Amino acid sequence: TSTHLQKEIVEGGRGAATPQEFYAKNSCWTEGLISASKAVGWGATQLVESADKVVLHTGKYEELIVCSHEIAASTAQLVAASKVKAEKHSKNLSKLQECSRTVNEKAANVMASTKSGQEQVEEKDTMDFSGLSLIKLKKEEMETQVKVLELEKTLENERLRLGELRRQHYALAGLYTENTDGKKPTIARKPASLQRPAMAQKPGQSKPDSELAQDGVYQAHVVNF
Repeated sequence: TSTHLQKEIVEGGRGAATPQEFYAKNSCWTEGLISASKAVGWGATQLVESADKVVLHTGKYEELIVCSHEIAASTAQLVAASKVKAEKHSKNLSKLQECSRTVNEKAANVMASTKSGQEQVEEKDTMDFSGLSLIKLKKEEMETQVKVLELEKTLENERLRLGELRRQHYALAGLYTENTDGKKPTIARKPASLQRPAMAQKPGQSKPDSELAQDGVYQAHVVNF
């Protein structure tokens, strides 16, 4: 569907120019469209591979959730990039939007099934400390506190790393907006859309409502040209 829409856009917008000249003239739009298309295909491949690993008990449920998010976000980016050049009442655009909605539904189903599987596994791993003495219980408690602090530090570092990786990805993918005043292009704003899994918080600390609202969404990025 996206291929048919892309062909329609090129045929309708190039005039007397060749397809190669059209792509060269609209290189920024072309790069965004190609990047989104590749991301959708790559995400689907990763999802299948991750699912196979989970079935064989060699993978992680979290990988399925991340892959589902990436596919949905990349699909949203593909639709947004296509809408920039497509005719408003294009049948191919309508088909692509319908496919995008279907992808979002399937991704949500995958995440729901994944979380259900996680809960079933966690229920089997019931912790039993009934055989421990008071001293051993205290020792276990202290060791667990140390591990929690270590994991929180690791989580903080990984969040910083994720932010840097995303900034680099946006730059390489050409996700920019054109300023109407002729100034240098800037990175496009990122609207919130897809739900992402909740992140761990430090014990005894609660987040302000504004931060919770930000943490509860997974962002898909719109390409404006």
